[in-house]
Amino acid sequence: MSFRGIFSICLSLLTLNSAFCAERPNILWITSEDNGPHVGCYGDEYADTPHIDSIAKQGMIYQNAWSTAPVCAPARTTIITGMYPPSLGAQHMRSSTSIPNGFHLYPQYLREAGYYCTNQSKQDYNLPGGNVWDESSGKAHWRNRKVGQPFFAIFNFTTSHESKVRKRPHTPVHDPAGVTVPAYHPDTPEVRRDWAQYYDKITEMDLQVGNTLKQLKADGLEDDTIIFYYGDHGAGMPRSKRWPYNSGLRVPMIVSFPKKYRDLAGQDYQLGGSSDRLVGFVDLAATALSLAGIKPPTHMQGHAFHGQYETKPQEYMFGFRGRMDERYDIVRVARNKQYIYLRQFMPHRIYGEHVDYMFQTPTTQVWYQMFHEGKLNAAQSRFWGPKESEELYDLSADPDEVKNLAESPKHQTILKELRTALHGHLLSTRDAGFLPEPMMHARAGDDTVWEMAQDSSRYELKQILHVAEMATDRDPENIKKLTEWINDHDSAVRYWSVLGINVLGESAAKPLQSQLEPLLADESLSVRIVAAEALAKYGRAALQERAISTLIDLSNVGTHGPYVSTLALNSLDAVSPKKLTNYVQQIEQLPTKHPSLQQRLRMSAVTPNLTKHLLSKIHAVK
Repeated sequence: MSFRGIFSICLSLLTLNSAFCAERPNILWITSEDNGPHVGCYGDEYADTPHIDSIAKQGMIYQNAWSTAPVCAPARTTIITGMYPPSLGAQHMRSSTSIPNGFHLYPQYLREAGYYCTNQSKQDYNLPGGNVWDESSGKAHWRNRKVGQPFFAIFNFTTSHESKVRKRPHTPVHDPAGVTVPAYHPDTPEVRRDWAQYYDKITEMDLQVGNTLKQLKADGLEDDTIIFYYGDHGAGMPRSKRWPYNSGLRVPMIVSFPKKYRDLAGQDYQLGGSSDRLVGFVDLAATALSLAGIKPPTHMQGHAFHGQYETKPQEYMFGFRGRMDERYDIVRVARNKQYIYLRQFMPHRIYGEHVDYMFQTPTTQVWYQMFHEGKLNAAQSRFWGPKESEELYDLSADPDEVKNLAESPKHQTILKELRTALHGHLLSTRDAGFLPEPMMHARAGDDTVWEMAQDSSRYELKQILHVAEMATDRDPENIKKLTEWINDHDSAVRYWSVLGINVLGESAAKPLQSQLEPLLADESLSVRIVAAEALAKYGRAALQERAISTLIDLSNVGTHGPYVSTLALNSLDAVSPKKLTNYVQQIEQLPTKHPSLQQRLRMSAVTPNLTKHLLSKIHAVK
């Protein structure tokens, strides 16, 4: 064939490809930080959000949209992977894990299909960076694409972030007197001021949304672009952000389809209407690919709710909470359209454990102070007390989630239904969170956590989950089985059995001192830590001293790294400060820096914040 003929064929193929690209929709995601559905189109009369409301008029509201995680890094990891982070070991707030070879992040699939993909500009994934975006910066914009190239663009606005809500000085625009204070917060001037400022910041953010829409219109792209608007998790207020209640997981999500691409919206799409379909961040990647005509890969765990590969609506949504900065926790959540169920796997800790970043908010400070002054009612006090192993709330009757129905005889059927649904979800997704963070990474070795967790010979999840559930039931009848598991071959089973003894407290731990003592030298440092906590709190004098010394040694981040030291410091902080008064010098001499800590923003503050808080408690009782 002649050169002219080859050139003609190539040119034809290029033209066909360009024409095909032009027929595909542009996709614009406008996102905002730390805000729930506190916008006008969701019926909030206190809100002032005309630009977001305008998207709703031309689109559809999702009433039951969830962020899957109640804090930014795990939530964004959910979106970028299309997977539940606990299946990847990426559930903790600012950590670092990897995905297996062959798994790609959704922008990579879009780029391979010819899309120009931009992100302006926050990433904050619990994954290593890579060539994911065509551009990710404060200047990233669809305007930088090639002529005729379809685009996928994110514009992320930080104006409503938690840090902006508490920033002073600030002159309120929204009248604090008009705030509706949630039942779990005290009604004080400080609380009303924070909530009013939160609404002010949402209004400022709304102006940025409007500016983006103006740019789209100015470029003549309104008729070619599908628009999503959503918040990245619940409000940046205590017991919303960081907590997997509906208040921390529910987000505004609005989708608008131009007439040209209305066929991709699906049969349930109602112009200017709303949908009660359950949708979550885990579904966004699959939905973006589906809108672009790309079949979502099988490793993605979400379900497309628009586009060529739309799936049927799901009966349940699932959420989670892992480590929040310096505080270890494990909570797993399921909900249907009316009820939400929470399962606490560290019920021996209080809900409102001290997180330095959260305690910078005036609401947190006054709320905590009033609790210790005895000035709160039962609903307001609950955040500062011990957790309940199971929680169930009727979201239609109790939107603030303050009346736990888990013990209600009338609600046992729905309790068992959601409990069963959650249990099945944890097994099917191979939730790796039932290994403490140090053990999880150690057990994965050179493999990814996902690969390790898929291997039942390395991660016997069914048995581990069974032990974890029994350990955290608070049922004294379980002590016999927990005692048998103390010497199990699996370090995760040993860990949960001893954690269960901690949950049951002195009545369980004191008679088991001789069985717990050998675990202070266990090959697993995580097992050593939970055993040392039990003995430091409930052991005889000599064992208390040895256990406290063990915890202080394992709190050395320079020797043991951030995950072990953070776990040890959490246990050391659970010991009565009176018992630690003779160890102040040793604690003060603990190093607080480690090279790996510098890899993740604010992870570097974990050990200093814990150490500072621990020392302040000890000094207060000296």
